[in-house]
Order: sequence, then C-alpha cells, then structure tokens
Amino acid sequence: MYYVYILTNSNRSVLYVGVTNDLKVRLNYHQSPSLSSNSFTKKYKAYFLIYFETYSQVIDAISREKEIKGWTRKRKEELINTQNKSWKFLNDSM
Repeated sequence: MYYVYILTNSNRSVLYVGVTNDLKVRLNYHQSPSLSSNSFTKKYKAYFLIYFETYSQVIDAISREKEIKGWTRKRKEELINTQNKSWKFLNDSM
C-alpha cells in the first residue's frame, strides 16, 4: 500500500504533500529532531496529518503526489475539505 499525504503546522498555515509506503513511520520521521536543518517539514513545523489517499501501485501514488504539488493552495484546501472539513489532525488515528 502507498500513501499520498498532506501535512500542516499547528496554525494550519503551511501545506506539505508527500508520498510513502508506510504512513506511520513517515509521520514519525517528520516529527524526528534528527531531520536535517534544511527540511521543509522541520523548518515550518509541518508535522500534522490532515489528509491522505491510498494506492496499490507506487507509480500511481507518485503521479498523484506530483499532480497535487502542482495545485494552488486553494485547490489543495478544497481537496482536504472533501474528507476533513474541520482539518482535524489525524496523526493519532494512524
């Protein structure tokens, strides 16, 4: 299983789109203090999962990640709202 996911910071002012085959491990990685200092998620404290999709093929997940990354913030917000209108942090449900 592969995941395309969107993270945000505590103020919900930043959006980060990524892809992984183990969402729980990747969330722990993003929260790890050992991330390099130039990491986007560390710099903007974007550790909170607010959206994800699942795929059985890695090529489909990567293609979708690239598609979403090319979107405007407004369009990303609309996507998040289709599944998580309150932008609840989903980390604990993983």
